[in-house]
Amino acid sequence: MKFTIASLLIASAAAFSPAAQTNGFSTALNMAEDAAVEPLRIGTRGSPLAMAQAYETRRRLQDQFPELCEDGAIEICVLKTQGDMILDKSLMELGGKGLFTKELDVALLGDEVDICVHSMKDVPTWLPEGTILPCNLPREDTNDAFIYKDGSVKRIEDLPDNSVIGTASLRRQAQLMAKNPTLKCVNFRGNVQTRLRKLEDGVVDATLLAIAGLKRMDMDDCATSVLEWDEMLPAVAQGAIGIQCRSDDERALKYIDALNDPDTKVCVDCERAFLEALDGNCKTPIAGQARVVDGKIVFRGLIAMPDGTQKFETEASGEIADAKKIGKEAGEKLKAEAGDKFFEMMVEMSPQQVLGQITK
Repeated sequence: MKFTIASLLIASAAAFSPAAQTNGFSTALNMAEDAAVEPLRIGTRGSPLAMAQAYETRRRLQDQFPELCEDGAIEICVLKTQGDMILDKSLMELGGKGLFTKELDVALLGDEVDICVHSMKDVPTWLPEGTILPCNLPREDTNDAFIYKDGSVKRIEDLPDNSVIGTASLRRQAQLMAKNPTLKCVNFRGNVQTRLRKLEDGVVDATLLAIAGLKRMDMDDCATSVLEWDEMLPAVAQGAIGIQCRSDDERALKYIDALNDPDTKVCVDCERAFLEALDGNCKTPIAGQARVVDGKIVFRGLIAMPDGTQKFETEASGEIADAKKIGKEAGEKLKAEAGDKFFEMMVEMSPQQVLGQITK
């Protein structure tokens, strides 16, 4: 199977190159004004997907605020995180989600950047003091894409016994193995292009990726199929982009408040309240998704053992104004149903026991 991976950075740079505007002033005056421009600095990771999200944020800012179309008005600052640099270990072994945000937090608090663009599913439920995350862009499709090596298998249920699945996600591993305990999950990290290359090279039989990321890079034709919630419940905040800033930065707040999508924000808040109530560590497979349906919040959540042998699920709905409460109560319900022993087992298990896998 052969995938065509576009040169994202070159294409994006060409698509978003802003034109200088003279407005009839002299060249000397323009140069003086340009020198005085205080750019809005966007902090981002350097992966192709992260860059696509940063460029999308820039485009939306320029659509809303003409002054940000000027040369030098927006600066994209690429930061490398620990999660990007260490690829031979699972996220669980390295310490969890903060690995993709810590360096961005430091840059934000150190006034090296003005806003940070995140994949919301990578953001811990707590934020560093002095920062807020008031903005979510309109959400992309939240589902997972299933990709089989030659495209011949389109459903998890049809995978041959003992198939090898590449995934760094315990959430996906647990739901896969609950359907077929013979499946073998191997730790599969790196950016989207790296993972697809490994699949093409025959390292694994199949993998799963967020369809949102593939769509943002115009690579969704790589998906063999898109899995519905009944097949694979997505991660909390999957498909959502969040924008963080310093809590006292009125200029940044003015810009990003204009980009916020209320429906996305309320769903993400519900899901993150669910995750926070569970107080799940990086050894706990957790899934949670909310939608706005007919003016109401509809939520589904799941926790499981990493090998899929135990699984607890819940559904809830209610008023949009109660989104956080609905998520919190759903998390507390599952926590009570699973019991203290369930979570104690998670804490006591070694990374090797949890993963049951080797690194590919």
